[in-house]
Amino acid sequence: MLTLIVGTIIIGFIVGLLGRLIVPGRDPIGIVGTILLGIAGSIIGGFIGRAIFHSQGTHFILAVICSALIILVLRRTGAGRRRLI
Repeated sequence: MLTLIVGTIIIGFIVGLLGRLIVPGRDPIGIVGTILLGIAGSIIGGFIGRAIFHSQGTHFILAVICSALIILVLRRTGAGRRRLI
């Protein structure tokens, strides 16, 4: 159980970090926000990958793309103007 939690945090951080690198500009998101961003991107990317491709082979790529899209949505809604977590 602990391995699952630690693994989720590490993968969430990596996916969130790559999602932030794709979108140019500065984001006021801390490390916890980056991890949550990556976890959210992984969940959404997993659902999309499963629904469209019926496999999880593209899960990582879709997770990074979804993380970048979440950042863009946060910027458009104005949530990116203040420091998030």
